[in-house]
Amino acid sequence: MLQWLIYTLGLSKMAYETFAFVYDEVMDDSLYDQWLAFSKRHLPEGKKDVLEMACGTGALAVDFAKAGFTVTALDLSEEMLTMASKRAAEEEVQIQFVQGNMMDLSEMGQYHAITCFSDSLCYMANRQEVQQVFDDVYQALEEEGVFIFDVHSVHQIEKVFPEYSYHYQTEEFAFLWDSYPGEKEHSIEHFLTFFVKENGSDETFIRQDELHQERTYSMENYLMMLESSGFMDVEVYADFTDEVPTEESKRWFFVCKK
Repeated sequence: MLQWLIYTLGLSKMAYETFAFVYDEVMDDSLYDQWLAFSKRHLPEGKKDVLEMACGTGALAVDFAKAGFTVTALDLSEEMLTMASKRAAEEEVQIQFVQGNMMDLSEMGQYHAITCFSDSLCYMANRQEVQQVFDDVYQALEEEGVFIFDVHSVHQIEKVFPEYSYHYQTEEFAFLWDSYPGEKEHSIEHFLTFFVKENGSDETFIRQDELHQERTYSMENYLMMLESSGFMDVEVYADFTDEVPTEESKRWFFVCKK
């Protein structure tokens, strides 16, 4: 199962269009159902105004909208938002898409709930950037609002990902994913390679290489940063369930009430 935030590095618009279908092909659709289900269990009753950060190609934003939420979807990539807008139009749902950085929500207004899934926070370069996101989210939440996000656990980064290798192939494309320990504490580097058949060609494939760098922190560090931002009521769960994390949990879910 592929569970990373698709921040593609250095692609042109044409390349985005060429590789867009690959992302949807290799991403496990059941994950969106699980993120939505977890959110619905923990969002405030009757509160439907949601900001979904790092929305990517919009699959989860569309699911939120179909479930009756009023959705604003934020992403750094203009190209990803173009794809997301097209998806929303095809699914006939209304979503406000905004290009922006989740480290600066000063002009985003306020929301009943804010979400940030698919380990998107693990793409922040350091603790200062994570803290900035938490600070801005707190200010963008209405009173008694809820912030829900997930991150890779230390176990996932330290024990599961290193030397991980995943290869996927069809007649139209091939995808290679290999992971290695990063230079910083609790960090990982994912090397991704795509070979996609060029339009109108039976033999020519386009190659695209990407480097995804992720970093997580101890549970204590996350809780400390959240408290510093003002979140005093925080619950932590594991792996899409409502169970508390164990030493072998792969993904931590934080539910933070303002």
